[in-house]
Amino acid sequence: MKNNADFQRRVLVVDDEEVNMLLLGAILEQKYAVTYATNGQEAWKIIQEDGGEGISAVLLDLIMPEMDGFEVLRLMQEKGLLSKIPVIVLTAEKSAEVKSLSLGVADFLSKPYDPSEVILARVGHAIKLFEDARIIQATEYDSLTPLYTPKFFFEYSSQFEARNPDVKTDAIVINFTRFHLLNEHHGRATGDTVLKKIADALIAFVREHGGFACRYADDMFYLFVPHQDDYNAILSAVQYSLSEILSGSEIRIRMGIYADRNRTHRIERRFDRAQQACNSLRSQFGSSFAIYDTKMREKDVFDARLLQDFEKAIQEKQFKVSYQPKYNIKGSEPHLCSAEALVSWIHPELGRIRPDSFIPLFEENGLVQILDRYVWTEVARQLKEWKEKFGFYMAVSVNVSRVDILAPDIMDFILKITEENGVPHHEYLLEVTESAYTENSDQIIDVVRAFREKGFRVEMDDFGSGYSSLNMLSALPIDALKMDKAFIMNIERGNKEMRIVEMILDIAKFLNVPVVAEGVETKEQLDLLRNAGCDIIQGYYFSRPVPPQEFEAFIVKEQSLSGGSAK
Repeated sequence: MKNNADFQRRVLVVDDEEVNMLLLGAILEQKYAVTYATNGQEAWKIIQEDGGEGISAVLLDLIMPEMDGFEVLRLMQEKGLLSKIPVIVLTAEKSAEVKSLSLGVADFLSKPYDPSEVILARVGHAIKLFEDARIIQATEYDSLTPLYTPKFFFEYSSQFEARNPDVKTDAIVINFTRFHLLNEHHGRATGDTVLKKIADALIAFVREHGGFACRYADDMFYLFVPHQDDYNAILSAVQYSLSEILSGSEIRIRMGIYADRNRTHRIERRFDRAQQACNSLRSQFGSSFAIYDTKMREKDVFDARLLQDFEKAIQEKQFKVSYQPKYNIKGSEPHLCSAEALVSWIHPELGRIRPDSFIPLFEENGLVQILDRYVWTEVARQLKEWKEKFGFYMAVSVNVSRVDILAPDIMDFILKITEENGVPHHEYLLEVTESAYTENSDQIIDVVRAFREKGFRVEMDDFGSGYSSLNMLSALPIDALKMDKAFIMNIERGNKEMRIVEMILDIAKFLNVPVVAEGVETKEQLDLLRNAGCDIIQGYYFSRPVPPQEFEAFIVKEQSLSGGSAK
């Protein structure tokens, strides 16, 4: 719109001398829509009604009857309008300039007036400076909180460090965990209030200690502050601010710190490491903050190596798919009913790498889709090979990550690989984690429903590790619940863990879906689960995940027991 000839900025000319007012107006009308006022009261009424939204500049005489220009400036300053509208003072007195500047004027036009091209240039310059400043201000601060946006945060932090070479600083990442659940349970208005409370606490902290704060993402905040000896002070300030609106059990704050006293890394890299320290708390209970240390650095180096070698590993098929059998235990004897496909990495130099070492990393870096599609394709090919060898398609489940399920072409891809290999849809099972349902429930439910309409069976993986509400569960389109192995580890007759398992089985019975128990390792666990009504189990009691060639022994054994069929 700046270059649109049809868009004219509006300029207010205020002068009690009609000749001067009309002379100035005639010059300005070459470029602007001009409004006139003959005294301060009239001008202030126009400015108030406008509120800084339509007037692009005010050209203001200082000496006027009824209300002089100084009073107009004072009122504009009091109402915060001098930061929205540039004021150019019209005066013949140099002594008035100092007082005007102290009130916040943008420029001066001396009487008698300069040539018209000079006046137009100075008015245009003042308007441009103010418009640019407003644009910058709009992008400088977060839309919800009074914190900086990331771009300005990193710029100001870099400037601070350049000007203060001897000040040791900390990069700190603060995260409100499971923020989506807070929004779900209390509403978005409460979520916004929580974010504002955190921002207020961080602003108070940096005002006292120095530094800068920004809202980096929805529920994540960055602090760049002089080195602190007591990090609990930051946590306590945030937790105290939240205690006014949340109960203690609802306040879930974690904090990662990277102290780079020698400034060996650029600021953005320091925050990457603080983020890594923050993420390390996901699997720790009772800890609220973590400091990036040597162990994390070693993991950082290891992760970088994995990311570097990923493409070659895909090309050379270093990722190997193994199969863990699932047994139906409803009858007198367990029988093989399906398997889960799992992936490991056989690295030529690093050896076997466990999936929990690389899958979270690939999820964070957007590579998990490539890996998963590699696995899905290998599984479909393997099922075709077993069909040719044993005369039937073995039911196998594959993992579908949160990233995968939202990919727009996921349906087309899975349809393509199953149809190319002749795999019946109901034998190609999809496992979606409970956390995926709770984070993007509406969208994922639509995708899952579409798969089931095509004949695929969908299992909710890691059930019990997330926070599904009963209302949500009753609406979810699923064919089975997979009970998280953490519930199975310590079950004994009548203990708390066993009672939780029984509750999950009751929920599944209410939903009319079977339950698959993962991580079963002993005969005692199997018997407890069978007696409690569990349908299917998998775990080391029967077998670890094994390569396809080894898994064939389970098929052969099942065929011999069932008279030629493993189904």
